[in-house]
Amino acid sequence: MFKKIILFTFILICLATGFAFYKVYYSIENWRYQGLDQIFEIKKGESFSQINFHLGQQRLISSKKIFYQYAKINGLLTSFKAGKYLIKTNSNMKDVINTLVNGTPMLTKLTVPEGKNLFEIGKILNEYNICNYDEFVTLSLDKDFVSSLGIKAQRIEGYLYPETYLFPPGTPAKQIIIKMVETFKKKISVLDFSKTSLNLHEVITLASIVEKETGAPFERAKIAGVFINRLKKRMRLQTDPTIIYGMFEEFGGNIQLKDKKHPSPYNTYMIYGLPIGPIANPGIESIKAALEPETHTYLYFVSKNDGTHEFSSTLIEHNLKVEQFQKNYYMRQGKSWRDLKPNKTEE
Repeated sequence: MFKKIILFTFILICLATGFAFYKVYYSIENWRYQGLDQIFEIKKGESFSQINFHLGQQRLISSKKIFYQYAKINGLLTSFKAGKYLIKTNSNMKDVINTLVNGTPMLTKLTVPEGKNLFEIGKILNEYNICNYDEFVTLSLDKDFVSSLGIKAQRIEGYLYPETYLFPPGTPAKQIIIKMVETFKKKISVLDFSKTSLNLHEVITLASIVEKETGAPFERAKIAGVFINRLKKRMRLQTDPTIIYGMFEEFGGNIQLKDKKHPSPYNTYMIYGLPIGPIANPGIESIKAALEPETHTYLYFVSKNDGTHEFSSTLIEHNLKVEQFQKNYYMRQGKSWRDLKPNKTEE
């Protein structure tokens, strides 16, 4: 009788073990997600328990307990990468874990507009959860890192080419900067820098000022010509965007007289020549304008409040234009240059 009880118990244990193994096997191999293709996001810093909970909540796995045990046995608890992943219909748990551990996150499309500076780009990257703002800015200001990329500058400003990029969430700042600098180098590789007496860094610095001074494409070369004329005459450039950049995080929104006296290697009201480096990241058209500025006698320009400017060769003429366009309330009610009908010479 005792032997029969032992045998019966043994059989029960075997059956229970077999059933448990079958349940595990079924949950891992046979069970299939039957919903529509679904995007699953792992946020930066999420723990395995949080990931496991959300997978169960979205019914992408059959058992949170078995998923945990499978990941633990295979040493995968800390192998999950931040990002968005596509979980396809009919996926089993092995497919799900393989996608989240070994798959490539879905890429985020990011457009960096022309004329944004490194601080603004850092904020855009942070908003898209692609990269941490502080990490990006710190590396962008690291002279040794900038030098390692072949850039002879104090910071990476000017060399982060404005373009549409695809990055997975959580991309390291180093990787992003390298990609943007590579794009910059590729874009300028077709340009002829022998046309100017300025070196590369000076060209990009001038181009960044041109980029910030006008949104009208047909004005770029003319404005570049104004700055070249002032440089030749050893006149200060006196351009407001350089003041703003020099005190970017402290700037209050309106340039005041005290701001023009603010000491900075970027303040062209205080220094002669070009600032120490670019004040933004220019597009290819502004770089071309800096390489081939328009030849004329203009030394001044003033906004017409529509995105375009009035140009003058003398200070007397310039002051009259300032009275007309800046001190007249009605003339200050402007529109964008995009609303203008271009002249034939501008088309």
